[in-house]
Amino acid sequence: MKKILILNGPNLNLLGTREPDIYGRQTMDDCMEALRQRYLGVAELTYRQSNCEGTLIDIMQEVGFSIDGIVLNAGAYTHTSVALHDCIRSLKAPVVEVHISNIQGREAFRHQSIIGPACKGSIAGFGMDSYRLAVEALLEMGK
Repeated sequence: MKKILILNGPNLNLLGTREPDIYGRQTMDDCMEALRQRYLGVAELTYRQSNCEGTLIDIMQEVGFSIDGIVLNAGAYTHTSVALHDCIRSLKAPVVEVHISNIQGREAFRHQSIIGPACKGSIAGFGMDSYRLAVEALLEMGK
């Protein structure tokens, strides 16, 4: 069974209430419940979230050499964090960058991803289904 971490960055603890016109009304708990049911017996999915850049790095370093993949929604750190980029490059586990909204269709400062070049791939704009698509990609990588 594949071990996959879903890791969310700043302000994503507010999913379901934060700007529902952009991010929808589904909570991350709802999303994780649906994902765990869908991949029961196929993948062990764990979830973590932090608003702190250093904590995100600590979490990835803690698990990034012993699991099969990381789904990372770095939130605003996507566009600013060289430190996350460097961490991702150092890991054994592949990382898939995820965004709920289409970052290319939003403010200009969101168009560039600092972490994207360090990731195996990026998925954006499919709402909470972006997480499922990222899990699917990681499961396919392992075949």
